[in-house]
Amino acid sequence: MITVSIDPIIFSIGHFMVRWYGIIVLAAVVTGIWLTAREAGRKGFKKEDIYDGALWIVIGGLLGARLFHVADHWSDMFAANPIRALYLWEGGLAIWGAIVGGLMAAALLARRRGWHLPRLLDAVAPGLVLAQAIGRIACIITGDAMGKPTSGPFGFAYTSPNAMVPQLGVYYTPMPVYEIIVNLGIFALLWQLRKKSWPDGLLFLVYLSLYSVERFLLAFTSSYQIVGWGMTQSQIVALAALAAALPLIAWRVIRRGDSQAASEAPQ
Repeated sequence: MITVSIDPIIFSIGHFMVRWYGIIVLAAVVTGIWLTAREAGRKGFKKEDIYDGALWIVIGGLLGARLFHVADHWSDMFAANPIRALYLWEGGLAIWGAIVGGLMAAALLARRRGWHLPRLLDAVAPGLVLAQAIGRIACIITGDAMGKPTSGPFGFAYTSPNAMVPQLGVYYTPMPVYEIIVNLGIFALLWQLRKKSWPDGLLFLVYLSLYSVERFLLAFTSSYQIVGWGMTQSQIVALAALAAALPLIAWRVIRRGDSQAASEAPQ
């Protein structure tokens, strides 16, 4: 059992506060963009174009992440004070919202610039899941996204009044720690698979499938609100993503097999 005494606020000047959450999320975004640009360059994109377009994808991701979080916590956190939805510096970003918002922005950007979207998404996948792992470090410091109270053997309790846990001194299941471990495992796998001669888009679909399974299972340890069918928002979105990804994987694999068979057939 671990007690976390770090103040989520690094320093403040009047109403201006610098928080660990913002610093770590920024580091995660920069790392993800850098790795994506590197992989995109290997796949034939211009790195300068990726850096240029990354701003719009990040904006789309942040908007989606905040909207999903606000929707999930409207009744208990935002209904009484809706303006608080704009307080991004307090933390509170839903990763599924970031994926959906970023994916929509990437699709619009690819269409406008004539990029091949499936190939771009393959370049994005390793950097995205690594950024997700880094970003969860912020949740550990702030107490955001902690799971249910636990009596052991592994739990985090917080002492800072600025922590976002429901109650100080209570040990909670450290769901962000588990997610960091699984995300790093997914990253290691994608990093090994990225150079295989797969159809465009297949690597991203593998990421989406593995991440969906992860989020569905880990949500059982979380304290997220039940929104329908006995499941959290994260679990419902995870099942929808998995239901979309698995048939697409099968289609891409079958299509690739048919193409190989046609090319090998005697003329």
